[in-house]
Amino acid sequence: MVITLQEERDFFPFISVKNRNIMFIALALLIIVMVKLFFNGKRKVYLVDLSCYKPRPTRKISQERMLHKMRQYVSSMTDEAIDFTGKIMERAGVGNATYLPEALLMDPPKICMAEARKEAEEVMFGAVDQLLAKTKVDPSIIGIVVVNCCLFNPQPSLSDMIVNKYKLKQDVVCYNLSGMGCTASLIAVGLAERLLQVHKDTCALIVSTENITENFYPGNNRAMLLANCVFRVGAAAILLSNQSSDRQSSKYELAHTAHTYNASSDRSYKCIFQEDDFEGIRGITVTKDLLVSAFESVEANLTTLGPLLLPVSEQLRFAVNYVTRKLNIDNAKPYVPNFRGSVEHFYCHVGGKPVLDEIQKNLKMTEGDMEASRMTLYRWGNTSSSSIWYELAYGEAKGRIKKGERVWQIAFGSGFKCSSVIWHALRTVDARDKLNPWTEEIEEFPVKESYSRGAMPYHFESSR
Repeated sequence: MVITLQEERDFFPFISVKNRNIMFIALALLIIVMVKLFFNGKRKVYLVDLSCYKPRPTRKISQERMLHKMRQYVSSMTDEAIDFTGKIMERAGVGNATYLPEALLMDPPKICMAEARKEAEEVMFGAVDQLLAKTKVDPSIIGIVVVNCCLFNPQPSLSDMIVNKYKLKQDVVCYNLSGMGCTASLIAVGLAERLLQVHKDTCALIVSTENITENFYPGNNRAMLLANCVFRVGAAAILLSNQSSDRQSSKYELAHTAHTYNASSDRSYKCIFQEDDFEGIRGITVTKDLLVSAFESVEANLTTLGPLLLPVSEQLRFAVNYVTRKLNIDNAKPYVPNFRGSVEHFYCHVGGKPVLDEIQKNLKMTEGDMEASRMTLYRWGNTSSSSIWYELAYGEAKGRIKKGERVWQIAFGSGFKCSSVIWHALRTVDARDKLNPWTEEIEEFPVKESYSRGAMPYHFESSR
């Protein structure tokens, strides 16, 4: 239907032509905004609180004691393999107050399914109990549970353990992620975010851990000894919510997630590989492609994250450099975007000392940027996917998280895969949280010893 000028004047007798045009333009813009909000509107996701498990003091292990137990009880390991393990430990960036499960501290160690299950229950329930105490949340309102553990996957599942322990409701949505490596916790955040877009007015509980009991390597393949030197006991529990009423009591609001996968590359896929060694002993092989694969996955993730976070000028510089390198023009070196103007806090998965060194060099990060990562590696070791939360807890215990600031968590792991999560702090986080695992000893950090001992004597297996 076509409206004539006379009909338009009859319909709007008291509005001038000029004002009518302005009104139509405003109405059109309003319709566009409403349509955009309708199709792109997402439920906001809040991080109510988090908890990191601190094992009891009797679980502490020094490097000297660990090597002594190997010589005393692990008859399958040669003196040469144990000596090489000691050399790695001296420069691994891991301190003398990390934790092992009870089964490995027994005389002799008791490695079995029952003890592995006991370890899982102890760390997961410990983290969740603390989280519920901090948030005062009734478990009955939890509608989503996502548990991740890379190497231990019993039946019933770990998520079933959580449901059974806390008697969650029958229609709770449960996921159990396995084999996803050290980035699994941030993958779990991405999964929970999507589920919270579908399920209204509910909370999501994320539990991240790794199981050490059945995954100690008692063999002699040098490429498999690294896991014994850096991986330790730990777990984290995180409560997310999409209820607007929880905003006031929450610490952070989820801003962005970015997940990238390089598993299509054989080199990346095989650089961290669980398999049996030449003696039939199962372990994790690390190839010399680890460092290259790690940074390639980080670079791919930055390409995805950049448009969400960087100003247009930095996006253009990065894009031009990326295309130039892909076309092999002028032998251009990688351009590292300046993320410092976009985030105030940077928490990179602890990995191991060589990985942290490589990330710091390639991303041009300062020692201050890497402090939380290095201190977490020193104090807790690599607790796998939960490490990223011990780092955030470090920043909180230092009183560094202020209202309105942005927090960037980035983790990477076998596959190879990389995930980033950006949070906005909704309030200044109280550094006096008694349930923060760092609180009682935070004044002792940072320490210089954790990264001043020289290069690592790693043995990386050849590329596959």
